[in-house]
Amino acid sequence: MNDMNVMNDGMNKKSPAHRRPGRRAAIAAGLVLAVGLGVSAQVSARASVPASAKVSATAHKPISGTSGQVVTRVADFYGAYVDAKGDYTDPDATLATALRKHYLTPAFAKRLAAWEKKNGADGVLRAQNVPVRWTVTDNGSMGHSHEVVVTLTFGSGETLQKTKLFVLVERYNHISGIETTSAR
Repeated sequence: MNDMNVMNDGMNKKSPAHRRPGRRAAIAAGLVLAVGLGVSAQVSARASVPASAKVSATAHKPISGTSGQVVTRVADFYGAYVDAKGDYTDPDATLATALRKHYLTPAFAKRLAAWEKKNGADGVLRAQNVPVRWTVTDNGSMGHSHEVVVTLTFGSGETLQKTKLFVLVERYNHISGIETTSAR
C-alpha cells in the first residue's frame, strides 16, 4: 500500500476530514493558542469556528490588539490570569504561576508575594475572589514606564463591585507594579 492510500484509508471523498484536511488542525491550533495566550488569541480561535456555528450575540463584540502594545499585553495577562484562577471546577495554579513569571518583573513578583502574605489576597487581583469582568485602558507614559488602568468587576446583579488598579509596565513590557492609586 503506498503512502497516499494509507493516509486516505477509512476516509471517503465526502467526509469533512477529506475535503478540508487542514481545518481540524487550524481549529486545534487556535484553541491551544487561546488557552496559552489569553484574550487576543481567543479572537483567532473564534475565527477558526465555522460561520454556521450558533454564537451568542455577546460573542460578536470585536477584541483586537497589537503585538508589542502595552495595553494589549496587560489585557492578555489579565484575561489569561482570570481564566486560570476563575475556572471553579479546575483552577490552574500552575498556569497562574507561569503567567506571573512571564509577565511580572522578578523584583515586583517578590514584592507582590510579600503583599499577598500580609493581606491574605491575590495581589494581581487585589481580592480573594475572581472578577466576572474586566476592562483595560491606557493611562499614558510615565518616563520610561507606562501606566494602564485595569477595572475589575466582582459579583453579580445588584451586588456588583468595581476595583480600579493602576498597572505600571516598564519599558521592556514587564509589569513592575500594581497599585490602587495612580503613580501620576
